[in-house]
Amino acid sequence: MLCIIRHETDPYFNLAAEEYVLKNFARDSFMLWRNEPAIIVGKHQNTMAEINLDYVKENQIKVVRRLSGGGAVFHDLGNLNFTFIASDENHKLVDFRKFTLPILEVLQKMGIEAKFEGRNDLTIGGRKFSGNAEHVYKNRVLHHGTLLFSSQMTDLSNALNVDPEKFQDKAVKSVRSRVTNISEHLHEPLTVLEFRDKIMDHVRNNTPDAEMYSFSKQDIDAINQLREEKYLSWDWNFGYSPQYNFRKTLKTDGGKLEIVLKVTNGIIEDARFYGDYFNKLDPSDIEQALVGTAHHEAAVKEKLKVFDLSDYFLRISEDELLSTLF
Repeated sequence: MLCIIRHETDPYFNLAAEEYVLKNFARDSFMLWRNEPAIIVGKHQNTMAEINLDYVKENQIKVVRRLSGGGAVFHDLGNLNFTFIASDENHKLVDFRKFTLPILEVLQKMGIEAKFEGRNDLTIGGRKFSGNAEHVYKNRVLHHGTLLFSSQMTDLSNALNVDPEKFQDKAVKSVRSRVTNISEHLHEPLTVLEFRDKIMDHVRNNTPDAEMYSFSKQDIDAINQLREEKYLSWDWNFGYSPQYNFRKTLKTDGGKLEIVLKVTNGIIEDARFYGDYFNKLDPSDIEQALVGTAHHEAAVKEKLKVFDLSDYFLRISEDELLSTLF
């Protein structure tokens, strides 16, 4: 087994690295890594429905879609991530308990009563500190999990705080759970990097063929290419989202404004404005212009540039109009 400690904290690189190792390495691998503040959404989720867009923009939190299913999670440098990538000719691949066992063993050695509970969670005293997900590619499985060690819980809560009435879709919704940091349960002080090293030592000592590995220049170049072409793209992170209906209402000095959108693969298929606002020109012009536009702020702003919005929505500013669209 190749054991890799990744020092990069760029979430786009780190998600690309997982896919690269899964699809290009023949040997089993184990990786430990951290991300700067980011929201990592599940493969089958509607990204816009999972995030607090205003908070994400204000705090420059990156949003990245991963290969595996499950719910959205918040990463910061107080969160340690682990990844197992393994082959199995018998295709007995999906085994959450098997891949989380080393984490439980480390914590139990430290005197922390951690347990596997539910479908894919690790808990301490009934409170979740780790969520896990898996993705199968041919005869290989990628299992990864979060380990909340000293994460900023306020950021975690705010970044994932969305209005459930804004979206109606068929995507998988994240399950909000009572969570805890591992650091709250330590008997002796420990940093997140010291905790990382304890896990790596445990895996190496209990895996007969384990050896440390560092990415080569060729590896890094290939990962960066995947990062640029896929994990940085709006198409993957937002456009991949399934069909959803978006509805939002705003009270303004010009009256109540409500927008309803039908979006498929990130592209607006239908747009309707409602409310008790006044207008000189018919907003159907704008509704028609939005059809075929990505449900992305830059793309929508570009479409709105050709309109004198004050003729369509009296006493409603461009910023207020935009705020109803996201």
